[in-house]
Amino acid sequence: MSPLYLALLIFGAMLLLMALRIPIAVAMFTAGSIGYVMQAGWPPFASFLNSQAVARFASYDLSVIPLFILMGNFATQGGISKALFEFAAAVMGRFKGGLAMASVLACGAFGAICGSSVATAATITNVALPEMKRHGYSGRLATGTLAAGGTLGILIPPSVPLVIYAILAEQNIAKLFAAAMLPGLIAVGGYLIAIAIYVRVAPGHAPLPDAHPAPITLAVLAGVLPIALIFLIVFGGIYGGFFTPTEGAAVGAAATFVAALLRRELTWAKFRRCFYATAETSAMIFLIFIGADLMNSALALTQVPNQLAAVVSGWGLSPLMVVCAILLFYVVLGAVMDELSMLLLTIPIFFPMVMGLDFGMPRESVAIWFGILVLMTVGFGMLAPPVGLNVYVVNGLARDVPIAESYRGVMPFLISDTLRTLLLLFFPPVSLWLVGFIR
Repeated sequence: MSPLYLALLIFGAMLLLMALRIPIAVAMFTAGSIGYVMQAGWPPFASFLNSQAVARFASYDLSVIPLFILMGNFATQGGISKALFEFAAAVMGRFKGGLAMASVLACGAFGAICGSSVATAATITNVALPEMKRHGYSGRLATGTLAAGGTLGILIPPSVPLVIYAILAEQNIAKLFAAAMLPGLIAVGGYLIAIAIYVRVAPGHAPLPDAHPAPITLAVLAGVLPIALIFLIVFGGIYGGFFTPTEGAAVGAAATFVAALLRRELTWAKFRRCFYATAETSAMIFLIFIGADLMNSALALTQVPNQLAAVVSGWGLSPLMVVCAILLFYVVLGAVMDELSMLLLTIPIFFPMVMGLDFGMPRESVAIWFGILVLMTVGFGMLAPPVGLNVYVVNGLARDVPIAESYRGVMPFLISDTLRTLLLLFFPPVSLWLVGFIR
């Protein structure tokens, strides 16, 4: 069997197992194991599995993942999301589509202490969806807004996918966080503009502005003060060089725990749930790590990734065209895979290919810029049909809204995502500007 056919067989077996609803970590592990054994035999496979598991899980850098996840769980269970939405609603309630805009702002603020797209979407939906329904927002606009806003959980640092990219590409996490900050804010602005345009083009989906919006009281301001302090402590400490990203994640988790205690909403049952949820999510991510390692190793033995890089180089395409093709591949792959699996499976293949191209920038700048582009594109996959994991999560919480309506609701935000990605693709300084302040 030729290497190309073997590589296609390995990848096809993974997709087949996923179609049979086998968990993606198990699907990658199984397909990778079969491919590895077929090429190298059982003894080398057993030796590789033993050494790779130890090497992967003994990495100190990986500890940042459960810490940021724990930080997000404390914020979720501690009622912080409700305070964020109340503040945003008080600020935006005087505009048409104001509650939808408030949901986006709440998602952005919550994403700054969460790092998970699905967690952000689910948490803010539980708070904002009943209010949007009560004020007369259509199911299409409400669910579309909340699904799109959820993607801000990974677009605004801290971002678990960005941490994984930093580990795989061996890049500085603090610099990647800095690079994601401005694109994340552009994403928030783009979503607000999309809502403002949509409620005017399709006026029946949002009510008229509230004649008597909720006042911005001291109590409302006090509700968001802890979030602002946590953000300043964590990222000010990281960028100021007072502690590493891993230490910053630990400080952030501890600070969020204290903030949740002060709100008096973190019961003993919720406290235990935070750790159980963190353990479950971390275990899932680490299993995907092992599955992706096996898939990548099996594909590497076929030499097809190297051959693919050589073929692409031989086509004579410009570096930007190559990156465009990679981003389009991510959009297609996002129809069947979640963002973490995509990164773990593809970055070891695509990253060396991109780093071998000449963009007229230092290698570190290319690595950071490409990471931000990938982050934006996998966020696109969280919304785009036929999967769109965020759409499924939000729609599952809004049971009276047909899934087709939710997909229609995210279309204006997908247009915003496309425009933002093109901006970052053709103007790398947008991603790299803040990185220049990190030493």
